[in-house]
Amino acid sequence: MQRVSLFGYGKTTKALSKLFKNPIFYDDKCTKPFIDEDGFRVKPASEFNPSYSDLEIPSPGIAPSNALIKRAKNLISEYDCFAHAAPLCVWISGTNGKTTTTQMMQHLLKDKGSLEGGNIGTPLADLDQNAQIWILETSSFTIHYTNKASPNIYVLLPITPDHLSWHGDMDEYVKAKLKPLSKMREGEVAIIPKAYKDVVTSSAYTIFYEDEKDLAKHFDIDTKRVNFKGAFLMDALLAMAVDKILFDRVNYEKINSFVIDPHRQEELSDIKGRLWVNDTKATNLDATIVAMKRYNDFFVHLILGGDDKGVDLNELFIFLKNCNVKIYNIGSNKDKLSDLAKKYAVEFELCKNLSDAVAKIDRSLKNGEVALLSPAAASLDEFKSYAHRGDQFKDAIKELR
Repeated sequence: MQRVSLFGYGKTTKALSKLFKNPIFYDDKCTKPFIDEDGFRVKPASEFNPSYSDLEIPSPGIAPSNALIKRAKNLISEYDCFAHAAPLCVWISGTNGKTTTTQMMQHLLKDKGSLEGGNIGTPLADLDQNAQIWILETSSFTIHYTNKASPNIYVLLPITPDHLSWHGDMDEYVKAKLKPLSKMREGEVAIIPKAYKDVVTSSAYTIFYEDEKDLAKHFDIDTKRVNFKGAFLMDALLAMAVDKILFDRVNYEKINSFVIDPHRQEELSDIKGRLWVNDTKATNLDATIVAMKRYNDFFVHLILGGDDKGVDLNELFIFLKNCNVKIYNIGSNKDKLSDLAKKYAVEFELCKNLSDAVAKIDRSLKNGEVALLSPAAASLDEFKSYAHRGDQFKDAIKELR
């Protein structure tokens, strides 16, 4: 009998447990062995012994520096478990826009029997293998550990600095994002930013794009008939591109009926009719720059800060110094942000927390200006999730008088 070790006691590994007989979970948060409600053994990570394990599968978020990963000898990813069992697979990766692109693609392809999963929230082990298509939001964490599985269609959004403390540096982050291309075969398709044209080698038919205009031209899509603008336009075009590749159709009515999830450039009005924008899902500097560009005709009161994951933020401030903006710094990196604001002569206020930032903006926000929460940082330093941060932001706005 194969001895299977599951690293991390979370949603992905719990779903995988149904594939194996008597797997054992090893988790850093477990301090004492126990048997869960389904009869599975859960042990502290320190008890893992590679001599008694034939296969190890990690939760995607466990970093390569973790002791469990370093001791593993038979490591595969969640995706590798379905390398020969999955239906036609579309993987969507990149730094920003993965979730929206995945959701838009599912919206367009649902009538063709597609299911969405992966990083978007549904583990692969919970997807129906008899579905016609799997549309998988695919993180760089998952790709890092994947060595067998590959997509039939790979959609890569632009890559900008993110998760550098996990990967080690930008080169390793980019390497992970490009990794699927090396395993793709003739007849498969990859849609890749033109920035990587000189480094990509693949047997797949590879389409390189520079921007939204380039994508629209290649797939003969009329952007004037697509209602989404800004960052959402690229998401929509990539979803429509896959629909055209697979089924040779462009459905403007259907893509325009898609409703964007909360927390990404979500516009709100306060009791005085002033504009506030909840862009809490902007957890890296590129997402914040994209949001700022959307409101470049306005004076922007920008809330920044949180866990920046070790990213160099100079690029953000080089951009902000030429914007009509005042920043309000919160989170664990607020002192770092304030130092950068001084360095680049960007007007700023140091705030105690998110509520304090909203209160400070409330005192000076005028009609015709924009208050924007686009933190360029993760939320777990002070919140349960980016959604929790966004909900607190919206609650604070509702309380304004």
